[in-house]
Order: sequence, then C-alpha cells, then structure tokens
Amino acid sequence: MQKAVRRVLRVGLRWGLAWAFACAAQAHTVVVVTSDANAGGVETADIVVAELLRLGLHAEDIGRTRAADIPRIVTAKTDTRVYLTLGVESLREVLKANVREPVVAALIPRTALERTVGEFGKRSGAALSALYLDQPLGRQLDLLRLALPDAKRVGLVLGPESLAQQASTVAAIRARGMEPVVGIAVTAENIFAGLKPALEDSQVLLAVPDSLVFNNGTVSSILTATYRARIPLIAFSPAYVRAGALLCVYSTPQQIGAQAAAMVQAQLRGSNSVPSQYPLEFNVRVNDSVARSLGLSLREDQLSEQLRRMERKP
Repeated sequence: MQKAVRRVLRVGLRWGLAWAFACAAQAHTVVVVTSDANAGGVETADIVVAELLRLGLHAEDIGRTRAADIPRIVTAKTDTRVYLTLGVESLREVLKANVREPVVAALIPRTALERTVGEFGKRSGAALSALYLDQPLGRQLDLLRLALPDAKRVGLVLGPESLAQQASTVAAIRARGMEPVVGIAVTAENIFAGLKPALEDSQVLLAVPDSLVFNNGTVSSILTATYRARIPLIAFSPAYVRAGALLCVYSTPQQIGAQAAAMVQAQLRGSNSVPSQYPLEFNVRVNDSVARSLGLSLREDQLSEQLRRMERKP
C-alpha cells in the first residue's frame, strides 16, 4: 500500500512539475538557452538577464533553459517572442526544433554559425541574428600593426572552415601594407605541413579561427613551434595568450552580454531585421613574459585605447 502511494505521489509530482514548467514557459517573452558544452554560457546568461532587467523587462518575462529542454518548450506552444542562444549546441537545438520566433545567437564563432545554419537552418523559419564570438579581422590586423609595426610578412594557416575567407583575408592584410604567407591544412594529418611555410617565411603568425587548425589538441604544439622559431602568435582567445601567444583582442562576458541584450531588445521592439554583428566593445590581453622574451614592451591599456581611437575615426 505504501509503495503504491509513493508511486502515485511520484507520478503526481512529475505531472505537477511539467504543468508548472509549461505555465511558466508561456509567460516568458525571452528564453535564454545555455548548454553544458559551453562553460562561459552560464556567466553570460546571468549578465544578459541582468541587462534585460535594466532595460525594462520584468523577471517573469525572462526564462532560462538548457538546450536539451528546447523540444519540450516548443511543444508546449509558449508565448516566447525571442530565443537567445549561447553557444553552438544551444543554437543547434533551437534550429532543430523548427522554431518560428526570432533567434539571437551569441558566443558562437562565425565559421561555426555558418556550418550550423547550413546543417539545420533550412528546417527552421526563424529570423536569425548573430553576435559573433570572434573579433573582426580588421581589428586583429590593426592590433598586429600597433604591436609589431615592423612586421611586414604575416603567416596564416587556413583549414577547411577558414579557406572560404582566404580571398578577403589576403586582401585585408595587403590593404594594410603587409604580405600574407599562407599555409593550407585540409586534414588533421597535415596541420604542421601547413604551419611550416607560414613560420619559415613570416615575421608573425596570425591565428585565424578554424576548428581543425586551432583546438585544444593542437594549440600546445603550435605554440611550441612558434616559440622555437621566435615568431610571435597573435591569438583570438585569452586562453591562448595565457598558454604562450603574444597577445589577442577579445570581448569579456560582460561586454558580450550587454550587446546580446541590446539585440534582443531590438527584436522585441519590432525591428524587422537585427543585423548580425561583431563585438562592439573589446580589450587587449598581452603575455608579458612572451613580450619580454621578444624584446617588446607592450601595454594592454595603451593598445586597447589606440584600437578604440582607430575605430572611432570616420
């Protein structure tokens, strides 16, 4: 008898939680979607929620959920008006669920966004706007020139994802009076064959985001190779700078969160098309030990301000 009562209570609790979830979901104007695969997503979600509250939304208007729960939310036919996805997995699950509401995708590199949309985007009729995780190429090249004004030959290693941008990347480098030295790596086996010419004939190596070339399994070996060649690496992540790259330009979770919240607000105000965009605010991170070993004296605050002044010029 007691087992039967406990079983009824458990079933009742599950139904009660599901009903409460559905009711709560219907009240959420904005749903922020995070995933276990993106460690920075939770921190950024906290910032986005705080910023949306500051912009005038009420706490009951904002829902938070994990990517794995998206199918249940969509099935519940909620009153959600905008989905904000943080990371690749979150965007993938939202597009797979065939949502019709606008989607703002943040914490996602441009190449990963294009790959995900190509794979799942046709299944969804949602209007999609992205806040790219990576910095604009022009900003990275301007930082390179500020930090290393004598560098004229810029090494690159391009993989399957970044090869599509080869022409525009080469043009941007040449427009700044430098010459690109391009190595190609189309498989994991020839990454270092592609790295060799980029190091032998260049004065600096620019890391271009590509999941085959730059990942947790390759970055240590790439950094070791640049150190031995005394070729500084301009990275796209503070983690790479901590590991041994010379410097990078990056945006903090606070900066990304504030910009993502502004994009969500624009959607809620009825903007027909919120354009995809790169981070507006940024900082520079320098590895002082690497800089000293190369005979360089670089200040993060000075480089950041110089970059901002360059971008403010008409």
